Amino acid sequence: MSYRNCLFRLYDGAIKSAQIVEFLKALRAHLKRRLMIIWDGAAQHKSRIVRDYLDSTGDAVQMAFVPPYSPDLNPVEYLWGWLKRHALANFCPHSLAELKTTARNRLRSAQQRANIIAACWKQAELW
Repeated sequence: MSYRNCLFRLYDGAIKSAQIVEFLKALRAHLKRRLMIIWDGAAQHKSRIVRDYLDSTGDAVQMAFVPPYSPDLNPVEYLWGWLKRHALANFCPHSLAELKTTARNRLRSAQQRANIIAACWKQAELW
């Protein structure tokens, strides 16, 4: 999530280190600039595979961690909250595929609404 946009991928199940590296590579190719990634302390964010990839980028991708047990500092948590409480409120899918399609479409709509992205940063008090 940047100040103006959110870029995302949805995966089935828990996110693995290889998927994080895949996403970071796609992010770098899409944005074509240096990145500062702010992460929570999840084990896959600190894994050897991810660290090796970050080391291979030189200074092109830097990382920082929010303090432990502080989801209130992570603007992405507020984006997920918006998705669950507003965009998908009272939505009852008939299948996992329908849920994935609808969630993806609602997140895409959030990409077009700068006020939602700004609100996530403001709630995290990082703006």
